[in-house]
Amino acid sequence: MDITNQTRVTEFIFLGFPGVLHLRITLFVIFLIVYLLSLMGNTLIIFIVLMDITLQTPMYIFLGNLSFLEIWYTTATVPKLLDTCLSQVVTISVSSCITQYYFFFSMGATECILLAVMAYDRYLAICSPLHYSLLMSIRMCLRFSAGSWIGGFIAPLPPTILISHLNFCGPQKINHFFCDSDPIFKLSCSDTFLVETLGYTCTSVVILSSFLLTMSSYGYIVVTIIKLSSQKAQKKTFSTCASHLTVVSIYYGTIIFAYVHPPAKHNFTIGKVISVFYCVVTPLVNPLIYTLRNKDVKTAFRKVLARKILLLTTNMQRI
Repeated sequence: MDITNQTRVTEFIFLGFPGVLHLRITLFVIFLIVYLLSLMGNTLIIFIVLMDITLQTPMYIFLGNLSFLEIWYTTATVPKLLDTCLSQVVTISVSSCITQYYFFFSMGATECILLAVMAYDRYLAICSPLHYSLLMSIRMCLRFSAGSWIGGFIAPLPPTILISHLNFCGPQKINHFFCDSDPIFKLSCSDTFLVETLGYTCTSVVILSSFLLTMSSYGYIVVTIIKLSSQKAQKKTFSTCASHLTVVSIYYGTIIFAYVHPPAKHNFTIGKVISVFYCVVTPLVNPLIYTLRNKDVKTAFRKVLARKILLLTTNMQRI
């Protein structure tokens, strides 16, 4: 397309969720409460894991990584979402939009890989308990954690570089509450076939490969649970894995629907609704399901809280 006679866009306008002010204020309150609860829950998990040495095991190190990831994952998109609920015009520069795109997809890819690693960790713990400490040592755990972050931040780099070279000549309205891939491609006046194909390939490979690895691990876990002779052990193990599998299903179900599709026309209204689940809801559900319902975490929290209260009481007495 000839862009020589067209004005180049320097900023975009988010449309967010349109509606009357009363409805948008209601959405703002709901999203804000969920966002704050998510930040508090994930921060609490990190604090407990760092403060209690008994939780500094591979399982909880992975959970700490997931919680840290969820804090930034939601922060990359939710503030703009809240802004669109209250303001008529919410803008973002093109460079900031591309930056948001990169960090959102980097952290999304990291979460996919990390969920697969966590499922593998549970597979080793349940299916090979005698060899677990050897196969999943602290050193190996840290390597898996680092690999998840490195792989996640490398995966969206090629399409991001191509997007940074696209031209945007108008219109400048993004029919979304963050810089998602399809809305960006729609606004470009350049040929986006290559970047769309590359982006589709990268997201599909990361999402589907991590999904298959996660489901395979839980599949082996279910088979092992069925073989357990004790019904009590079966119930306890299955209850834990079922809750984990619920979170994984919600997360992968929404992102597969949103991103595992060839370049084509996209229903942005449905896309925005689906995005709320993996941008807002899942980061809150993860700490509730994975950790805050966990007996060991509850015990550790009470111990840490008791130590803090004792320390505070001692300091007050000295004063």
